[in-house]
Amino acid sequence: MSAREPTLHPTPIADLHPTQITVGMREVAAKRAAWRRKNDEKGGLFLGRHMIPVVIGPKERPYAVDHHHLLRALHDEGVTHVLVTVIADLKRLDSDAFWFVLDNRNWMHPFGDDGKRRDHKDIPSSVADLIDDPFRSLAGELRRQGGFSKDTTPFSEFLWADFLRRRIRRGDIESDFDAALSRAITLARSMEADYLPGWCGPVPR
Repeated sequence: MSAREPTLHPTPIADLHPTQITVGMREVAAKRAAWRRKNDEKGGLFLGRHMIPVVIGPKERPYAVDHHHLLRALHDEGVTHVLVTVIADLKRLDSDAFWFVLDNRNWMHPFGDDGKRRDHKDIPSSVADLIDDPFRSLAGELRRQGGFSKDTTPFSEFLWADFLRRRIRRGDIESDFDAALSRAITLARSMEADYLPGWCGPVPR
């Protein structure tokens, strides 16, 4: 494994391959709005501080292993390049071995918007083709509202999304997000959620 060293030249977002299938589009929209509030100078500083961790795969293709929401937001805002940090060079591996390593290092999340695991071949080849999982949006907003704390566990917000998916109907999120969020906060403070990363415990009555 190579050390984390930033690539000195910007990398086209269009060249970065995702390692997951879904994002929460409400979070993408929030990041787009935040980006629009930055001027050119602040935008440049922001991009310099938010380098994208990538793994180099077969055919020397760069695979982003984090910050998919940011990448999608920047892409949708017309940003064409970002700085990347190479965390591993696996270009010598064949395709099957490459995806096996990513899976076992928690560098991929091949789950669809129904929460079911898919084949790695279902992962889109472009951030532009990432699809919406409303439960991921709900989990992200739940964290911002203090429902759970930020955690270093890989894909922790997807774990929360899966927890919520089993208890809240998708149609309820799509028809009344605020009501679904209120329900999610109650669930997050219950003992049902005590196995999840960042759980903050029940609220004393």
